[in-house]
Amino acid sequence: MKHLWILLLCIGLSSNAMAETPEEKGLAIAKAADERDAGFGDFIADMTMTLRNRKGNESVRYIRIRTLEGEGEGDKSMSIFDEPRDVKGTAMLTFSHGLKPDDQWLYLPALKRVKRINSRNKSGPFMGSEFAFEDLGSQEVEKYSYKYLRDEACGEWQCYVTERKPEYEYSGYTRQIVWRDQAEYRVVKVEFYDRKNALLKTLDSRGYKEYIGRYWRPDEMFVQNHQNGKSTLLKWSNYQFRTGLTDRDFNSNTLSSVR
Repeated sequence: MKHLWILLLCIGLSSNAMAETPEEKGLAIAKAADERDAGFGDFIADMTMTLRNRKGNESVRYIRIRTLEGEGEGDKSMSIFDEPRDVKGTAMLTFSHGLKPDDQWLYLPALKRVKRINSRNKSGPFMGSEFAFEDLGSQEVEKYSYKYLRDEACGEWQCYVTERKPEYEYSGYTRQIVWRDQAEYRVVKVEFYDRKNALLKTLDSRGYKEYIGRYWRPDEMFVQNHQNGKSTLLKWSNYQFRTGLTDRDFNSNTLSSVR
């Protein structure tokens, strides 16, 4: 009996040693989500951005989006503003990286020049929205450290809830809490905590649709800022994948002439 007890104890210790830590499981979930979305190549889409202030007043902007999947590095993306007249022609270009600061350029027609975004200013708001410049890059796995928190129902799905903390410099966030569904690793909700570790804003993504048999994209992304009362709603439409975009379509030197 004594030998049996020792054997069971050893098996128990071995199982505990092999069990994933919360940090390992959080990283595994992030890697699985990244792999699940790999291989899309490129896509274009139309987007309507609705800004709402604390009083409920709204302004609407119409934007075209282009994204090229990175090979060995982060994605490249471009946002081109078509309306209203006061922002028409504005264009934002982002080269995403891992721990290295993202490269970002903004063309402002009123100034007739391309402005490079300083890495120290990535926490600033993008074009008056509740999205920060740092939110616009692809979310490379190595940008964060991770921790699994729990499983939890999220609407009709069951979600992994994880915490991730920025590992890159000059982030405006101390941490983010992320809800991903367990079937397809779609981001359902993200809570963003500011540098004082207070809840700053919440992102809700909804209306997911599957494209070319594998890739899921939301119809809407809604950000509510809990500190200033403002919100931003992004409505996506006309997704097209594998359109033939190349690196030549993402050039900071030609940003001012993008159509």
